Amino acid sequence: MEMHQIRYFLAVCDHGSFTRAAQFSYISQPSLTQAIKKLEDELGGELFTRDRSGCLLTSLGRVVEPNFRKIYKTTVTTKADAIRFTHLNNIPLRIGLMATIGAQRLSPVFAQYQQEFPNIEFELIIDTETNLLTQLEADFLDLVISAPLQLLSAPYQSTLLYTERYVVAFSTNHRFNQLTKIDLKEIQLEPYLDRLNCELRESLRAICQDQEINLYAAYRSNSEDWIINLVRASMGVALMPEYSLPLNADDVQCRYLCNPEISRKIYAIYYPHNPKKIEIKSLLASLSHS
Repeated sequence: MEMHQIRYFLAVCDHGSFTRAAQFSYISQPSLTQAIKKLEDELGGELFTRDRSGCLLTSLGRVVEPNFRKIYKTTVTTKADAIRFTHLNNIPLRIGLMATIGAQRLSPVFAQYQQEFPNIEFELIIDTETNLLTQLEADFLDLVISAPLQLLSAPYQSTLLYTERYVVAFSTNHRFNQLTKIDLKEIQLEPYLDRLNCELRESLRAICQDQEINLYAAYRSNSEDWIINLVRASMGVALMPEYSLPLNADDVQCRYLCNPEISRKIYAIYYPHNPKKIEIKSLLASLSHS
């Protein structure tokens, strides 16, 4: 099979008809149909069923689609990396960052590292931990930075970067501004801003049940930016990792949570036999000493 056949197959999957797929691929419909037919002959069965409304994948089509998508994406990524490396002598590092990892601590390290190694290009992908680890296993990412509740097993390796405590975030004019530390029981008297992406959310819920504390969630969001802006607007208070907050923000204050103290460990997760292992090792050294 050839790459253009895979590309035409995926175009039909995405556009739902041979006509639209041919238009999208800038070829004639007979040429696309012939390419799909050759692919079907090689695989030993039909990939699509066609009717007046368009076309649908057959059972065989559904089986091969995920692998074809992986092959096509890997080919495109490899070609782009090769072009950048050959013509610009640059090395791309694709780093996945869990959505709740703040930029406050890591971004200065990335900036300093790139000054020392100007041939390194950073591609930062923000997503859920589950999606990032899936991309790491598929070699779409070189490194994942997250706060895993359970470390990935061999052959992947995990390096502890830092530990960060949880703080209570509130607006400047809030009564908490007069306190030095804040007990968990104090928060139940305030509208609570619930971070849906928090990896310790279930642990916090268990702690609240043990201490008979009821946190009233006035708002819920899976966006850290939305939570911070709701804090700014005095809509409530939030429990957040300390480095997730904006640095030197005048309109957002925080205090460490006490009774109980809550913290999380931030790890870099990677494949030790990655072809870019020298660059990854160098970056890990910078991140670990930040």
